[in-house]
Amino acid sequence: MDGLTFLGNLMRLRPMPVVMLSTLTAKGSEHTLEALRTGAVDFVCKPSQQGQTLEYCASELIEKVKGAATANIKNITTTATTTRKSAGTPLLRSFSSQSLSGQVRLIAIGASTGGTEAIRVLLEQLPDFTPPIVIAQHIPKEFSGPFSARMNSISKLTVKEAEDGEPIRAGFVYMAPGSHHLTVEKVGSHRHRCCLDLNEPVNRHRPSVDVLFDSVAANVGARALGILLTGMGKDGASGMARLRGTGAGTIAQDENTSVVWGMPGAAVKIGAVEHVVALNKVAYKLLDLASNKPTSESVLGVGT
Repeated sequence: MDGLTFLGNLMRLRPMPVVMLSTLTAKGSEHTLEALRTGAVDFVCKPSQQGQTLEYCASELIEKVKGAATANIKNITTTATTTRKSAGTPLLRSFSSQSLSGQVRLIAIGASTGGTEAIRVLLEQLPDFTPPIVIAQHIPKEFSGPFSARMNSISKLTVKEAEDGEPIRAGFVYMAPGSHHLTVEKVGSHRHRCCLDLNEPVNRHRPSVDVLFDSVAANVGARALGILLTGMGKDGASGMARLRGTGAGTIAQDENTSVVWGMPGAAVKIGAVEHVVALNKVAYKLLDLASNKPTSESVLGVGT
């Protein structure tokens, strides 16, 4: 059998942490994204240039194997089987384009390990009238394009890789290319645009969630909403603190549904998070905060 078939059988019969070794090709990116959907925790790219050996990516491989060893396998398998069914719940159907007050003009999302599937779960649930979204997911440049295309195929919103200087519009989701930092710049009184740069990695990442969140705090402020999903490390925690300091709403995925509760946990630890919710409740909480008809927390059945 091939690797994907084996992985599927492994996760069904004897679930365990898996790190994929992936090729930096179009076919490799599709296989890797499918492996993450099937239940792999993370992936490491094979050396792509002639003469490189596995020693070239040794530190990354070691880090990701150690990170995978701490992953919550139950959450991996649960996320992999979560589908669009929850999008039709009465709670989500209670929102409409008229119910959104416009108080939230931009949503910024950060994610890392386990994030590709967490983003899928979130985007599958969101309606087409959701405020515009910008996302920084730790992912290689060869994979960010196919990942954006895959998310576009399952979302009611238009999902695309961000382009430098393009205006941010309602109904769109802008993914940071795997090679660039994504920032948000103010244009006029109520408009914003995407900006890309090749500045040095922050927290060893480019794109960095902190870079994105910092720009949203500076240029959108209290009219923004920040969300941190599953991920290893602490990228995004300090940026979320700056977002909350402006009066923006902040949401973190809870530990019980995270593959790795590193990034959201770090934000919670420093007091940067206003609401901690399960993955399948993030879409509802997002719309609740953007709505002019706030709903009681008791309906959610989750902590705040």
